[in-house]
Amino acid sequence: MKKIELEIVALSHSITQTHSYAVVLGEINGLRRLPIVIGGFEAQAIAVALERMQPSRPLTHDLMKNFMHAFNVELMEIIINDLQEGIFYSKLVCVNEHDTVEIDSRTSDALALAVRFGCPIYTYENILENAGILMEDESKQKKSDIPVQETATISSRDLSKMSLQELEKLLSEVLEQEDYIRAIEIRDEIKKRK
Repeated sequence: MKKIELEIVALSHSITQTHSYAVVLGEINGLRRLPIVIGGFEAQAIAVALERMQPSRPLTHDLMKNFMHAFNVELMEIIINDLQEGIFYSKLVCVNEHDTVEIDSRTSDALALAVRFGCPIYTYENILENAGILMEDESKQKKSDIPVQETATISSRDLSKMSLQELEKLLSEVLEQEDYIRAIEIRDEIKKRK
Protein backbone atom coordinates (compact mmCIF):
# COMPACT_ATOMS: atom_id res chain seq x y z
CA MET A 1 0.00 0.00 0.00
CA LYS A 2 1.31 3.45 -0.93
CA LYS A 3 2.06 5.73 2.02
CA ILE A 4 0.88 9.35 1.95
CA GLU A 5 2.99 11.87 3.85
CA LEU A 6 1.26 14.25 6.25
CA GLU A 7 2.33 17.23 8.31
CA ILE A 8 0.81 18.87 11.38
CA VAL A 9 -1.05 21.95 10.15
CA ALA A 10 -3.06 22.89 13.24
CA LEU A 11 -3.70 22.11 16.87
CA SER A 12 -7.04 23.46 17.99
CA HIS A 13 -9.19 23.49 21.10
CA SER A 14 -12.73 22.21 20.75
CA ILE A 15 -15.48 24.78 21.12
CA THR A 16 -18.11 22.07 21.62
CA GLN A 17 -16.26 19.55 23.83
CA THR A 18 -14.41 20.53 26.97
CA HIS A 19 -10.92 19.08 27.46
CA SER A 20 -10.80 17.92 23.83
CA TYR A 21 -8.40 19.03 21.16
CA ALA A 22 -7.87 18.17 17.54
CA VAL A 23 -4.55 17.81 15.84
CA VAL A 24 -5.03 18.38 12.15
CA LEU A 25 -2.73 16.66 9.71
CA GLY A 26 -2.50 17.95 6.16
CA GLU A 27 -1.55 16.00 3.08
CA ILE A 28 1.75 17.32 1.78
CA ASN A 29 1.13 18.90 -1.65
CA GLY A 30 -2.59 18.14 -1.33
CA LEU A 31 -5.85 19.57 -0.06
CA ARG A 32 -6.97 16.79 2.28
CA ARG A 33 -6.90 17.20 6.05
CA LEU A 34 -7.08 14.49 8.69
CA PRO A 35 -8.44 15.78 12.03
CA ILE A 36 -7.73 13.56 15.03
CA VAL A 37 -9.30 14.16 18.44
CA ILE A 38 -6.77 13.95 21.28
CA GLY A 39 -6.70 14.71 24.99
CA GLY A 40 -5.36 17.81 26.68
CA PHE A 41 -2.10 16.27 27.94
CA GLU A 42 -1.27 14.93 24.49
CA ALA A 43 -2.10 18.29 22.90
CA GLN A 44 0.22 19.98 25.39
CA ALA A 45 3.02 17.51 24.62
CA ILE A 46 2.69 18.21 20.89
CA ALA A 47 2.44 21.98 21.40
CA VAL A 48 5.55 22.06 23.62
CA ALA A 49 7.58 20.29 20.92
CA LEU A 50 6.14 22.34 18.05
CA GLU A 51 6.96 25.59 19.86
CA ARG A 52 10.40 24.26 20.87
CA MET A 53 9.75 25.04 24.53
CA GLN A 54 12.18 23.67 27.10
CA PRO A 55 10.33 22.51 30.23
CA SER A 56 12.38 22.52 33.43
CA ARG A 57 12.04 18.72 33.66
CA PRO A 58 11.57 16.29 30.76
CA LEU A 59 8.00 15.45 29.80
CA THR A 60 7.12 11.79 29.18
CA HIS A 61 7.76 12.04 25.44
CA ASP A 62 11.09 13.79 26.06
CA LEU A 63 12.01 10.95 28.43
CA MET A 64 11.10 8.42 25.74
CA LYS A 65 13.28 10.22 23.19
CA ASN A 66 16.20 10.36 25.66
CA PHE A 67 15.76 6.66 26.44
CA MET A 68 15.74 5.76 22.74
CA HIS A 69 18.86 7.84 22.08
CA ALA A 70 20.65 6.25 25.07
CA PHE A 71 20.17 2.84 23.47
CA ASN A 72 20.91 4.01 19.89
CA VAL A 73 17.34 3.62 18.67
CA GLU A 74 16.12 6.10 16.07
CA LEU A 75 12.50 6.81 15.19
CA MET A 76 12.45 6.72 11.38
CA GLU A 77 8.74 7.37 10.75
CA ILE A 78 5.28 6.95 12.16
CA ILE A 79 2.43 5.43 10.22
CA ILE A 80 -1.23 5.96 11.02
CA ASN A 81 -2.10 2.50 9.79
CA ASP A 82 -5.69 1.76 10.81
CA LEU A 83 -9.03 3.31 11.69
CA GLN A 84 -11.57 1.25 13.62
CA GLU A 85 -14.81 2.63 15.02
CA GLY A 86 -13.45 6.18 14.93
CA ILE A 87 -10.17 5.30 16.65
CA PHE A 88 -6.88 5.80 14.81
CA TYR A 89 -4.11 3.24 15.25
CA SER A 90 -0.45 4.00 14.64
CA LYS A 91 2.92 2.38 14.69
CA LEU A 92 6.41 3.67 15.33
CA VAL A 93 9.05 2.44 12.89
CA CYS A 94 12.26 2.29 14.91
CA VAL A 95 15.74 1.24 13.84
CA ASN A 96 19.05 0.49 15.49
CA GLU A 97 22.27 -0.84 14.00
CA HIS A 98 20.89 -4.42 13.88
CA ASP A 99 17.15 -4.28 13.35
CA THR A 100 14.00 -2.45 12.31
CA VAL A 101 11.06 -2.79 14.69
CA GLU A 102 7.45 -1.61 14.40
CA ILE A 103 5.85 -0.70 17.73
CA ASP A 104 2.12 -0.18 18.29
CA SER A 105 1.31 3.31 19.59
CA ARG A 106 -1.54 5.63 20.34
CA THR A 107 -1.63 8.15 17.51
CA SER A 108 -1.33 11.12 19.87
CA ASP A 109 1.84 9.66 21.41
CA ALA A 110 3.25 8.80 17.99
CA LEU A 111 2.69 12.39 16.83
CA ALA A 112 4.32 13.81 19.98
CA LEU A 113 7.38 11.64 19.30
CA ALA A 114 7.42 12.44 15.57
CA VAL A 115 7.64 16.16 16.36
CA ARG A 116 10.52 15.55 18.75
CA PHE A 117 12.46 13.33 16.34
CA GLY A 118 11.60 15.37 13.24
CA CYS A 119 10.55 12.21 11.43
CA PRO A 120 7.89 11.91 8.72
CA ILE A 121 4.25 11.09 9.41
CA TYR A 122 2.42 8.78 6.99
CA THR A 123 -1.00 7.25 6.47
CA TYR A 124 -2.74 5.26 3.75
CA GLU A 125 -5.25 6.31 1.09
CA ASN A 126 -8.15 4.36 2.63
CA ILE A 127 -7.75 6.20 5.95
CA LEU A 128 -7.70 9.62 4.26
CA GLU A 129 -10.69 8.56 2.17
CA ASN A 130 -12.71 7.47 5.23
CA ALA A 131 -11.75 10.11 7.77
CA GLY A 132 -10.23 12.99 5.82
CA ILE A 133 -11.78 16.29 4.89
CA LEU A 134 -11.14 17.79 1.48
CA MET A 135 -10.35 21.49 1.71
CA GLU A 136 -11.48 23.50 -1.26
CA ASP A 137 -8.91 25.40 -3.23
CA GLU A 138 -8.85 28.82 -1.53
CA SER A 139 -9.41 30.56 -4.86
CA LYS A 140 -12.75 28.73 -5.21
CA GLN A 141 -14.03 29.00 -1.62
CA LYS A 142 -17.36 30.71 -1.02
CA LYS A 143 -18.57 32.36 2.15
CA SER A 144 -21.27 30.48 4.01
CA ASP A 145 -24.64 32.05 4.82
CA ILE A 146 -24.52 30.67 8.38
CA PRO A 147 -23.35 33.22 10.97
CA VAL A 148 -20.26 32.28 13.01
CA GLN A 149 -22.00 32.30 16.41
CA GLU A 150 -24.73 29.97 15.16
CA THR A 151 -22.28 27.19 14.29
CA ALA A 152 -21.14 26.69 17.88
CA THR A 153 -24.68 26.26 19.18
CA ILE A 154 -25.95 23.62 16.75
CA SER A 155 -26.13 20.24 18.54
CA SER A 156 -25.68 16.77 17.06
CA ARG A 157 -29.46 16.30 17.18
CA ASP A 158 -29.88 19.40 15.03
CA LEU A 159 -27.47 18.04 12.42
CA SER A 160 -29.87 15.20 11.66
CA LYS A 161 -32.60 17.77 10.90
CA MET A 162 -30.51 19.73 8.41
CA SER A 163 -30.53 19.16 4.66
CA LEU A 164 -27.42 17.89 2.91
CA GLN A 165 -26.90 21.34 1.37
CA GLU A 166 -27.16 23.02 4.80
CA LEU A 167 -24.68 20.51 6.24
CA GLU A 168 -22.18 21.22 3.47
CA LYS A 169 -22.48 24.98 4.07
CA LEU A 170 -22.05 24.45 7.81
CA LEU A 171 -19.00 22.24 7.20
CA SER A 172 -17.38 24.99 5.14
CA GLU A 173 -18.08 27.51 7.91
CA VAL A 174 -16.61 25.43 10.74
CA LEU A 175 -13.56 24.60 8.63
CA GLU A 176 -13.04 28.32 8.08
CA GLN A 177 -13.15 28.76 11.87
CA GLU A 178 -10.73 25.82 12.22
CA ASP A 179 -13.16 24.01 14.54
CA TYR A 180 -12.06 20.57 13.41
CA ILE A 181 -13.88 18.72 16.18
CA ARG A 182 -17.21 20.09 14.93
CA ALA A 183 -16.14 19.40 11.34
CA ILE A 184 -15.70 15.72 12.19
CA GLU A 185 -19.29 15.51 13.47
CA ILE A 186 -20.68 17.26 10.40
CA ARG A 187 -18.57 15.17 8.01
CA ASP A 188 -19.84 11.98 9.69
CA GLU A 189 -23.46 13.13 9.34
CA ILE A 190 -22.89 13.86 5.64
CA LYS A 191 -21.30 10.41 5.14
CA LYS A 192 -24.28 8.72 6.82
CA ARG A 193 -26.52 10.16 4.12
CA LYS A 194 -24.40 9.25 1.12
